[in-house]
Amino acid sequence: MACSNSTCQSGCYNTEDDDVSLTKQEASISNGHRVNSDDPDRQTICAKCKVNEAVAGGAGGGEDGRFCVDCFRSSLFGKFRFAVTSNGMISPSDKVLVAFSGGASSRVALQFVHEMQSKAQKNLDASRDKSLPVFGVGVVFIDESSACAVPDNKLNNAIEHMQSIVSSLAPPTKDLHIFPIEHIYSSDSGDVRDKLHELLNAVKDDTGREDLLVHMRMLSLQKIAIENGYTKLVLGTCTSRIARHVISATIKGQGYSLPADIQYVDARWPIPVMLPLRDCLAQELMMLCQLDGLKTVEVVTGLSSGINALASSFVTLLQEENPSRECTIMRTAGKLTPFDFNRLPGIDDSKAHSASQRRQKKYNLKVDESTPPESFCQLCYSPLNRSDSPNYGSFATGSLPDCFKASCCSSCRFQILPPDFSGQFYALLPHQIISRAEVAGSFNHKCLVEQIQDFLLSDGED
Repeated sequence: MACSNSTCQSGCYNTEDDDVSLTKQEASISNGHRVNSDDPDRQTICAKCKVNEAVAGGAGGGEDGRFCVDCFRSSLFGKFRFAVTSNGMISPSDKVLVAFSGGASSRVALQFVHEMQSKAQKNLDASRDKSLPVFGVGVVFIDESSACAVPDNKLNNAIEHMQSIVSSLAPPTKDLHIFPIEHIYSSDSGDVRDKLHELLNAVKDDTGREDLLVHMRMLSLQKIAIENGYTKLVLGTCTSRIARHVISATIKGQGYSLPADIQYVDARWPIPVMLPLRDCLAQELMMLCQLDGLKTVEVVTGLSSGINALASSFVTLLQEENPSRECTIMRTAGKLTPFDFNRLPGIDDSKAHSASQRRQKKYNLKVDESTPPESFCQLCYSPLNRSDSPNYGSFATGSLPDCFKASCCSSCRFQILPPDFSGQFYALLPHQIISRAEVAGSFNHKCLVEQIQDFLLSDGED
């Protein structure tokens, strides 16, 4: 037994001190890695569990943001799960479509959605009444080879890898939809590939051409979701992607509509769009793919140019100087006021968890009933401010192409629509855009009639 005399020279040992030392030594050995607890370089130890060796950096890349494999993965999945539950993104009766491009962000989104589905399936198998269904999951890849120079062999190999990735996921089975972007045109439109080429070639601005392709990608995702009965669309958009969009949208004069694109939920579309990885960095998602062995697929789509590429390069340089730049840009843009459609309608599902309802009610945006409905650009479908809102008089006297141009935002008018905009370019647009413009035109004409109704003469009046 150890004595309590500090001057004792008998060689006896202090049990308490030895226990503490032994505990530190045991804690410094985990997962086959030995960490020296007396090492002044504390960044080699996980900042969360204080036990395992750190292998990954957290958001911002600071010295206090380094985690071990388990804590790092738990942190990312926690962000994902909080975004899903606090915004009511997925309910048991939903059928979720995950957009998969082959990159790390969409791969992690697919993996996390799959894990949530697997957990729901296990809960269903363990329950007695079997009353709570499991939401369905599908995967879609938009083939843009007709718009970008992608060799057929590389595209075929990429699709084979995607099929292997989706099929390797544990049950429930997930359908993989391969959708060529030119199929956004109806089958009776002739050679749809040539029509797409003609439309893109008519856009002379590189930035405008790239933005038009992005919008057609969203229309393709919406088309697949509607035709196959999906109720939610999940994108792998992350903090890094949003930070670049914030800079490019600001440069292009899209500041008014910017808040619509960076929220967790975007319900202006027929199928609401979800961004559950909004708070995760691209570097973190790539690190997770490496640590967990999640296979990604590289699909070469050509070099981007114009404002979007310059903004991306600018943010990359900022991130190299300070690893927290992307998070700073994201937090700053997050202070902008969202729109009313950046929330899901109230849950009307008797099978939804009451806890999920409470979280959605707590974190969801409040609707201002006095706010008038938004007007949208008929090309990119971004909300319009008053200066860009169309003049009702143009719908009463102008042709359909003229009305369409008047209904577009300033960015689309300057960068996408050709200077000599005419009915020829209008006829090259996909049916979804034209039909939406026609519906908006008839609605605006009706509003014009209602506004001047009191000033119109009846048939019996002179």
